[in-house]
Amino acid sequence: VSTRGIAPRVNFEGALFSGYAPDGGLFMPEELPQLDRETLCQWSTLSYPGLVKELCALFIGSELIPKDDLNDLIDRAFSRFRHRGVVHLSRLRNGLNVLELWHGVTYAFKDLSLSCTAQFLQYFLEKREKHVTVVVGTSGDTGSAAIESVQGAKNVDIIVLLPKGHCTKIQELQMTTVLKENVHVFGVEGNSDELDEPIKTVFADVAFVKKHNLMSLNSINWSRVLVQMAHHFFAYFQCTPSLDTHPLPLVEVVVPTGAAGNLAAGYIAQKIGLPIRLVVAVNRNDIIHRTVQQGDFSLSEAVKSTLASAMDIQVPYNMERVFWLLSGCDSQVTRALMEQFERTQSVNLPKELHSKLSEVVTSESVSDEAITQTMGRCWDENQYLLCPHSAVAVNYHYQQMDRQEPSTPRCCLAPASAAKFPEAVLAAGLTPETPAEIVALEHKETRCTPMRRGDNWTLMLQDTIEDLSRRWRGHALNASQ
Repeated sequence: VSTRGIAPRVNFEGALFSGYAPDGGLFMPEELPQLDRETLCQWSTLSYPGLVKELCALFIGSELIPKDDLNDLIDRAFSRFRHRGVVHLSRLRNGLNVLELWHGVTYAFKDLSLSCTAQFLQYFLEKREKHVTVVVGTSGDTGSAAIESVQGAKNVDIIVLLPKGHCTKIQELQMTTVLKENVHVFGVEGNSDELDEPIKTVFADVAFVKKHNLMSLNSINWSRVLVQMAHHFFAYFQCTPSLDTHPLPLVEVVVPTGAAGNLAAGYIAQKIGLPIRLVVAVNRNDIIHRTVQQGDFSLSEAVKSTLASAMDIQVPYNMERVFWLLSGCDSQVTRALMEQFERTQSVNLPKELHSKLSEVVTSESVSDEAITQTMGRCWDENQYLLCPHSAVAVNYHYQQMDRQEPSTPRCCLAPASAAKFPEAVLAAGLTPETPAEIVALEHKETRCTPMRRGDNWTLMLQDTIEDLSRRWRGHALNASQ
């Protein structure tokens, strides 16, 4: 169902292909299952892919994807990961646990959810003999992970808009060096919020979206949030001291975030019975921090550029899912709140909602200086390099440690590898370590179409989409003849 309560209900396939609901809301499961202690104990020995399989089976009906097919799709999704376990927990000095979510092709956590989402998509497309065009705006990592997840797929074309000069060199090369014919990259002279505008305009034209089978793959897609719940389960089982106590012990999960997808996933995990306490860590773009602390859900003047660039986001759209759950799945409250935010870009949360939010989430906002200090300290203590986004989370751990309060076990999520952010590593006075695959990007051929200031970006996007539809119809005709 939609968080705004007006759009008709859809099944998993419908939500997968939609992105936003037609009423502007986000899709959420109508009912959340409750996991009992016994189930949690059974799950506690599962691998990360095993947890993804169990979670997906809870929310995807077997009439849509039979369990065996589902398991195969998930195995296929993770087949290109560099680490056997797909994700890896590094246990470092002073109780610091870092869950590395970056062992996929593009060295970022988005590989996890996008590779699964792309497998689900291709499964339904092949079944229905359909084609989609995926349109993605990226602040850095989403684009490359989305490209990797569908590159070479026969039923999918992907268009990516990247903010020229606002992502790192490596992030840009990971997108522009993929020369498969179903991949179309545009370099936009603007930041990631500006490039979202033409995408929003195109998606607002319902007839156009339907005609060309358009969809998005950013973190509003329900299937991505679903897969991301597994990070929290895996973190819990790796860090909990025991499963024998009543009630089960708490584990604190520190989530560095921009658009709040990982936070929404963690809160749903908590709602279905995982005993975690959530801490959300943001950079100087602190709308989520202000919301948790003061109930002030409002845009600041402008996006601030920080070392944790993938979190330089002003509109954390997944907060809508959190508000909906906090309000007891009240779509009227959620709709009123979000429509006011869309009109005025500023909302004070109702008292009750704010107090619920601050009960379930702790938050902090971290400066660039604190990011580089944390990277330095983690290197000094462990010879371990953190990416700037991971450092935002680890900074919270160090703050708690230095207060010397007895604390629950804690796990910090690490969304990307430091190898993707040599600029930040240098800023911290450390030496970047660059894997061979990344060095090789420098020498590859690139392909990228500019979208300049003064161009009509919306029109360029529409033309590209129409062209791809024509091509697919041509292919389909040839195939049937």
